[in-house]
Amino acid sequence: MKTKIASSVLCGLVLMSPLAAQAHQAGDWLVRGGIINVSPDDSSGNVYVDGLGSTDMGIGVDDDTQIGLNFAYMFTDNIAVELLAATPFTHDVDLEKSQLGLGDGKLAEVSHLPPTLSVQYFFGTSESVFRPYVGVGLNYTVFFDEEFSGSRKEQGFSDLDLDSSFGWSAQLGADYSINKDWFVNAQVRYIDISTDADFKVGGAKSSVSVDIDPWVYMASVGYRF
Repeated sequence: MKTKIASSVLCGLVLMSPLAAQAHQAGDWLVRGGIINVSPDDSSGNVYVDGLGSTDMGIGVDDDTQIGLNFAYMFTDNIAVELLAATPFTHDVDLEKSQLGLGDGKLAEVSHLPPTLSVQYFFGTSESVFRPYVGVGLNYTVFFDEEFSGSRKEQGFSDLDLDSSFGWSAQLGADYSINKDWFVNAQVRYIDISTDADFKVGGAKSSVSVDIDPWVYMASVGYRF
């Protein structure tokens, strides 16, 4: 009886051993791909218009969901460097507390790319199938295709331009290994993104500062090699 029990335990350990060797370890490359959402926690300064000075008008930014990618390299069993990438995000920009009969609502559309480089610390060991982690890093956001809506152009808005942004980021995430090659991931990060927008209203030079500061959520499938 004891022999049968010992044999069963041994078989169980043998069957479990490949699973125990599935987790991340030094020298691994990790590639993740999935759905990523950028949800701005935005705040705006007052819109400045030449001839009027500082107004009570402000700017709001809507969220957007795209395809997210990230690439990480495990320098040790617990420390990695990760690069976040994605297809371009396009956000509706809204005018708030409008004056001069301009009306609240959609003002423009703006696209951006927010590549972010992070250093990560993974909890657990190289034998852990579940690997939660934290990370801190730097973000560079470049804005492009800034375009006022047709109705706003008719109101005299033109020449929209947003400055690029450098900022910090922080993240929480976790990988769960399915087998020796594949795993699933969930993560959330905060990114410090601030920009100055320059434009014209009826030919008058105008500007506004916006702290976009989004929360970024991603669910993905990963491959380890």
